[in-house]
Amino acid sequence: MLVVALVHSLLDYGNAVLVGLPACLMRQLQSVLNAAARLIYGLRARDHITDALISLHWLRVPERIQYKLAVLTHKVLHGGAPTYLGPLVRVADQPGRRSLRSADSGRLVVPPIKLSTVGSRAFPVAAAELWNSLPDSVISVDSLTTFRRHLKHYLFQKSYPDVIL
Repeated sequence: MLVVALVHSLLDYGNAVLVGLPACLMRQLQSVLNAAARLIYGLRARDHITDALISLHWLRVPERIQYKLAVLTHKVLHGGAPTYLGPLVRVADQPGRRSLRSADSGRLVVPPIKLSTVGSRAFPVAAAELWNSLPDSVISVDSLTTFRRHLKHYLFQKSYPDVIL
């Protein structure tokens, strides 16, 4: 079980920087996660893995990346992240700006990108796009613990739409 915990923590270590990862590499990471779940439950390679992932309450790799990025964005917005990340994320409601409908929404400004290949993977762009795609019930939470719980529930439902919690 120590090996599984190590694999799980190593997968989580760099997830926030894996935004925009190619599908072939995403499948390889998912394969590692599936192998860890198979090891826990003693499943064979040809056994279905979805039920094991659900019972472990593990998100799939794309949702795990979104989870880590959203948690980092929440920390930036609420002062829990390093100060150098603060200027990278701008809230849509800024002082001196005309009162717009988006002013009180808690949404972020998505900066324009210059290079379509890497620009959308940059933290300010990826964080703002992900944050703006989350429902209001998730982003309106101030407490980090509650935010994580709501976010994981939302992403788990997105990852496994047929599962009723």
